Amino acid sequence: MSYRLRLLLAAAAGAVAAFGQEPYALPVVLLVGFAGVCWLWRAEDSPWRAALLGWVFGTGYFMHALQWIVSPFLVDVARHGWMAPFALVFMGAGLALFWGAAFWGARKLAAIPLALILTWPAAELVRGYIFTGFPWAMPAQATVDVYLVGLLAKLGPYVTNLWIVTVAVLVALPTWPAEFAKGAKAVMLVALASFMVMPRFADEADLTDHTIRLIQPNAAQRDKWDPEKIPVFFDRQLSFTAAPPQNGGPAPDLVIWSETAIPWALDLAGSALEEIAQAGGEAQVTLGVQRRSDTRYFNSMVTLDAQGDVTQVYDKHHLVPFGEYMPLGDLLAKVGVTAFAARHGNGYSRGPGAKLLDFGPLGKALPLICYEAVFPHDVGAAPERPDFLIQITNDAWFGKGAGPKQHLAQARMRAIEQGLPLARAANTGISAMIDPRGRVIAALPLNQSGFVDARLPKPLPPTLYSRTGDLPFAMLLLICLAAAAIWRRRS
Repeated sequence: MSYRLRLLLAAAAGAVAAFGQEPYALPVVLLVGFAGVCWLWRAEDSPWRAALLGWVFGTGYFMHALQWIVSPFLVDVARHGWMAPFALVFMGAGLALFWGAAFWGARKLAAIPLALILTWPAAELVRGYIFTGFPWAMPAQATVDVYLVGLLAKLGPYVTNLWIVTVAVLVALPTWPAEFAKGAKAVMLVALASFMVMPRFADEADLTDHTIRLIQPNAAQRDKWDPEKIPVFFDRQLSFTAAPPQNGGPAPDLVIWSETAIPWALDLAGSALEEIAQAGGEAQVTLGVQRRSDTRYFNSMVTLDAQGDVTQVYDKHHLVPFGEYMPLGDLLAKVGVTAFAARHGNGYSRGPGAKLLDFGPLGKALPLICYEAVFPHDVGAAPERPDFLIQITNDAWFGKGAGPKQHLAQARMRAIEQGLPLARAANTGISAMIDPRGRVIAALPLNQSGFVDARLPKPLPPTLYSRTGDLPFAMLLLICLAAAAIWRRRS
């Protein structure tokens, strides 16, 4: 088979593997794609040819999985539409560099037949942290509805990546050690791969006596800041907040509005906050709002008392590069390039870090604003263990299909990893109550306005991963890579 044909097959295998992610959610197909590129990699003797193979595979994978990345550029087509294809190509090809490096490193360690099992998970770990990180569409994200998801709570997403890569590499190995009896390979692979196919257990979550109302106004991004439509969306949220309980259930104890739920900066929103608190009645209300301090702006979440006064403030600390702030922002602003999501200035400022908000009888919650739920280590950075997680988001930026569904999958992962329930209020959806095992127990469909009342599930005992984080796995991986490099040098 020619090298060019192998590259074409690698690109196709990457595109196929992306069917493991939402909105398709076919993890066994992801495993097939990964096994296919591992089989192709076996034939590459040159580290650089192996690197190109991995990069082509990664480009096919990320361009398919992240095709929603064009959506922010289509909100204002006249101004940003021309950037959309470049964004998709550069994002896909850029993230694929991590996988190209993994394939290069594995071939450099060619004396170790299973070297890709070390280098590929290591590349994913680096991708989750370097340059503020972007672990979106990691292999583990495809496992939220299958039995393998239990590994998330025990050892975290990066060890789950290791499991998937290990099975893919073992499938592609042409021969096995002689001590394996005939048929042992097939039995082992079926057993390992079954965790990517078997559905998860469906035991019900234990619930508290507290009810949370999630508000979903469904304000399309191009309409969200339209002066003529602002009153429509604001009044819609007020009416949802003041509505009687659903299905004759109890009145909500907490009402959650989504990210940047109102168009006014916090210091200019006094009367609006009073109306929101009045609509909430006996319930506590929390919402997303833009906050300014001197010349700095923050993407924030605030809680209100019965009079509409702000009692607690959380400022988002993990911002979206190019979306909420611009690297070299002062320089780029001179040529008219500013952050997409910020309504004031050239971007948002970073908040001081993770912080808990106290909701009295409901307990303490760790707030996550949109993008922050993508990062396992952001959730693990809480100063103490919360009783539940809150995510507010404006997924209107992510389009009407794959993006919001993938974002929900990541929120479910965070709940599983921490053993905590997660209440998610999304502007255009999907708003959901997620139990500590990552199951959606109540939700509003995508692109639909409304609200949902849901009982808050009880937290599970702290998971092993919530106690350890990623450091033990990173250290073990580093030791194994160093040992493999030493073995390679001596062989």
